[in-house]
Amino acid sequence: MTMTMTTMSLKLERLPDRAPVRMTVALDPDLTAALTDYAAIYQQTYGEEEKPETLIPAMLDMFLASDAGFKRARKALHANARNGD
Repeated sequence: MTMTMTTMSLKLERLPDRAPVRMTVALDPDLTAALTDYAAIYQQTYGEEEKPETLIPAMLDMFLASDAGFKRARKALHANARNGD
């Protein structure tokens, strides 16, 4: 069975309405190409064009939210800061 673009499922859900956020990062060419491709697939999936730099904050947010080790370490980091450690 071949999956069409309209039935594809991306890990990143459709972005909500939001104010634009600007970021400057240096990326290697392979990652830049992958992000450009992701943006093209996002457009085919949701019918809305989004630039890679607009998708990146949502991708990072989703990544951090799904990283249980980061959540535990961050909680401990803030607990230690509150306790004066």
